[in-house]
Amino acid sequence: MQGSRGTGSVSIEGADVAVVGGSIAGCAAALAAHRAGAGRITVHERTAGQLADRGVGLAVHNDRYAELTAAGYMDAAMPWVQLTTRRWYVRDGAAPLGRQIAALPFPFRSYCWGPLWRELHSRLPAGTVFRSGVTVRAVSNTPDGARLHLADSTGNSTGTGTGGARFDLVIGADGYRSVVRAAAFPDIRPSYAGYLAWRGTVPADRLAALDVPGLPADPWPEEDCVYGVFPGGHVIIYRIPDGNGGRRVNWVLYTTPPAGLDLALDTPTSLPPGTVTEALHRHLDHVTGELLPPYWGGILRLTPPQEVFIQPMYDFTAPRYTTGRLLLVGDAATVVRPHTGAGAVKALQDAAALEVALRAVPERPDALAAYGTERGATGWTMVELGRRLGRFLVQQTPDWRTLDQGGVEAIWSAADGSGAFGGRALQN
Repeated sequence: MQGSRGTGSVSIEGADVAVVGGSIAGCAAALAAHRAGAGRITVHERTAGQLADRGVGLAVHNDRYAELTAAGYMDAAMPWVQLTTRRWYVRDGAAPLGRQIAALPFPFRSYCWGPLWRELHSRLPAGTVFRSGVTVRAVSNTPDGARLHLADSTGNSTGTGTGGARFDLVIGADGYRSVVRAAAFPDIRPSYAGYLAWRGTVPADRLAALDVPGLPADPWPEEDCVYGVFPGGHVIIYRIPDGNGGRRVNWVLYTTPPAGLDLALDTPTSLPPGTVTEALHRHLDHVTGELLPPYWGGILRLTPPQEVFIQPMYDFTAPRYTTGRLLLVGDAATVVRPHTGAGAVKALQDAAALEVALRAVPERPDALAAYGTERGATGWTMVELGRRLGRFLVQQTPDWRTLDQGGVEAIWSAADGSGAFGGRALQN
């Protein structure tokens, strides 16, 4: 394998590969390295708990699912719910569902993060070393191989020596605060977009407890994804599998935080369950009680406050996904706003494209450079799409009350532009 910037070469056949980050992107990257012929694969995951317990939802466009299935990174055994229609609602007095202003096709499969991770993790080869509770503090990119400088969950050195643990390749799948990206491109940092995503889930059987006057007998078909829109934001609500044969309701609410709060969001961070401030909870109560239709706002209030968490919106992309012995996949390479409906898709596509590139290196020494350039271009397309959709759906919202089917179709088409919603097609 020919490294860039004078780092020498190494064959993927039998190579010693480290994957930094053990989430969906990390498991997929480890699978890619194995299929391409790597000898030993070690995954380093800083979380010591059970990743399979994470319950947030994600969606995969039907066309992208077909491509990823053909590439071997998804299959029908992974629990999913088929979605078909995206219905747009605005508040209309006491009308329980509000007023529907549009219905657009929504050919997506929905998944729960934890069960999807568990399925990918189970597909790793038996020889994969998966190290939980280990933090990679720094990465060194040297001509004879990359080195990881490690600490365990207590912050103590793991005894790899002052030179760090050496690997032929290091794949950074360690998210938006990636230490691998910091080593590869130290000047690239995520930029705060100025608004937040409140997130939560609730067991679907709790919906029966909602007491909303005038509610229809069958208010919400399972195949519907709901967009509840209001001045300055929107909520997306859809059902996901719970991994045990049941259903959960997944919701994501986008809006700007109340004025005057110092949330210190210039440095990439998140507000996990149990850390959301009282002022932010009051803002959520205002949106659910005053801006959303009663039924949809009521669904959000079914999530206990201590289970709600906040994901500030950031975006960036690395100029390319490779440098020397360091490779990037998923959010370590590009963070896009979730409006694009393509975060998990892009991570799995990165792994599939990386596998193809690693296999091609013996015949094409520039294959990894081509991977880095092509996936970098895709990342930039998705970042731009996320920014356009963010302006349309949060930062510069139209007067939703004046829009009808044709108006929503026109404004969505203008915002989507490139037609990349749900992810770009995977290049062979």
